[in-house]
Amino acid sequence: MSGFAAVDVIRTKRDGGVLSDAQIDWVVDAYTRGVVADEQMSALAMAILLRGMTPGEIARWTAAMIASGERLDLSGVSRPTVDKHSTGGVGDKITLPLTPLVAACGAAVPQLSGRGLGHTGGTLDKLESIPGWRAALTTEEFTAQLREVGAVICAAGERLAPADRKLYALRDVTGTVEAIPLIASSIMSKKIAEGTGALVLDVKVGSGAFMKSEEDARELARTMVELGTAHDVRTVALLTEMSTPLGRAVGNAVEVAESVEVLAGGGPADVVELTLVLAREMLVAVGLPDADPERALRDGRAMDVWRTMIRAQGGDPDAPLPAAPEVEVVRADRDGYVSAVDAYRIGIAAWRLGAGRARKEDPVSAAAGVVLHRKPGDPVRVGDPLYELRAEEPERIAAARADAAAAVSISTDPPEVRPLVIDRIG
Repeated sequence: MSGFAAVDVIRTKRDGGVLSDAQIDWVVDAYTRGVVADEQMSALAMAILLRGMTPGEIARWTAAMIASGERLDLSGVSRPTVDKHSTGGVGDKITLPLTPLVAACGAAVPQLSGRGLGHTGGTLDKLESIPGWRAALTTEEFTAQLREVGAVICAAGERLAPADRKLYALRDVTGTVEAIPLIASSIMSKKIAEGTGALVLDVKVGSGAFMKSEEDARELARTMVELGTAHDVRTVALLTEMSTPLGRAVGNAVEVAESVEVLAGGGPADVVELTLVLAREMLVAVGLPDADPERALRDGRAMDVWRTMIRAQGGDPDAPLPAAPEVEVVRADRDGYVSAVDAYRIGIAAWRLGAGRARKEDPVSAAAGVVLHRKPGDPVRVGDPLYELRAEEPERIAAARADAAAAVSISTDPPEVRPLVIDRIG
């Protein structure tokens, strides 16, 4: 593919034009190969953010991202394959209990996950707090584990949608993360390339999500459902609430511990509810509508798959998780009801404690995080614990105090608590 100049492609989009299929194919391929420079792709990404893309452009852009690498062949897996993707939130550990639960019900779950950035946690960072567990698997290891265990959570290989890996890093440092066409094509290129037969999307909306408004979340959900359907992947999306953190634990090891509680038949009501809602959607999508995920949590089958999955990737499911040496408990200064726990501010507090990263190469603390003792709607009395700040160094606790304090509000009357699932699309 030749005959194009990057500056002409940039100008077309800058001026509100529609990129041709040939322009899109060329620019994605040329950027992946290093022919188009980072500063040129930065300009194009900003033009896309400001001008948008037509459904046809987004579909072609996604196809070009898929074509930049290999597609996994899961035809050797005897069970039907289904994956879940969340657009990211605070305390969103749902992948951890959900993957073994759906596998325990008869499907195979090929879960390629990522690392956290900013205020949202990454699934791989959470699992790496388990001693010995490894995120990097070869394609052969990935497919073998999927066949034998039915569940795998790991990092995407270098050869899967390499255009996305390069562009994702660029978007993060150029203020173009929020571009809906680029979010949709980034997520869907990886999910389609991984070879899954069905996909359930958890599109978060609220202060702790990338999509702050329901309107934007709906547009993103619709765009991704259309992309999946066009590539013969049965796709459905749920819009779910992310103004309040999910569960009580926000961090890495603390979220693993909470996930294990869910798999043991306990855990916070909201985490259990969303895990079961998504499990049912995934099982229906692959023709297993009679499977009973609630029973699989109760009878220990989901826990058995979790333990097998962790061991298969070198982890010890019985090893103690890292614990923070510094813990500060913050208590209520008046009677009333917790009226709000702002997900974004709690996410920032956890990040300041060391649970997140500012740049992709930054290390994270496995032990750091926030543990909530009260959620919106809960009554409190003076002196009741509201939340804990956990860190490896005392100065990190000092840095997180203001954000955590601003996150939690107490009122005289109980608040109206919003439903967890807002809508279903697809």
